[in-house]
Amino acid sequence: MVRTAAARRYNRRVLLLSVVYAVLLLAAGYLFNHRAIHGIGAWIVAILPALPIVGVFAAIGRYLIEEQDEYVRMTMVRQTLIASGFALSVATIWGFLESFGMVGHVESFYIAVLWFAGLGLGACVNKMTGVSA
Repeated sequence: MVRTAAARRYNRRVLLLSVVYAVLLLAAGYLFNHRAIHGIGAWIVAILPALPIVGVFAAIGRYLIEEQDEYVRMTMVRQTLIASGFALSVATIWGFLESFGMVGHVESFYIAVLWFAGLGLGACVNKMTGVSA
C-alpha cells in the first residue's frame, strides 16, 4: 500500500481496532469460560468483539473516501471487490453443501475471516496484474 496520508490514517485506525478486538475477545472468552456473565450482559459481551471488526469495515470505507490518489483508491476498490466476491462465493458454496448434509456447520463469523483473506488475495491479484500501487 502506498504511504499516502489517508493510508497512514487507515493503518492507525486498523491497528487500534485490532488491539481493541483482541482485548474484547480475550475478555469475552474469559467471562464466558468462567460463567461470570448472564442475561442481557452476556448478549452485550458476546457482541462486543464483533464491533471492532465492523469498525475495520467502516475504516476501509472511510479510507476510500479520504484517499485523494484515484489510482491508489482504485486498487483498494478492486481489492475489496475481490475480497467480497471470494468470501460470498465460499460462504454460498459452503451453505449449499451444509444444507445437503455434505459438510459440517461453520460459525458464520468466519465469513469475515474469509473476507480478510480475500483482501490478501486481492492484493496478490493486483500485484500479479501490475495494478498494485
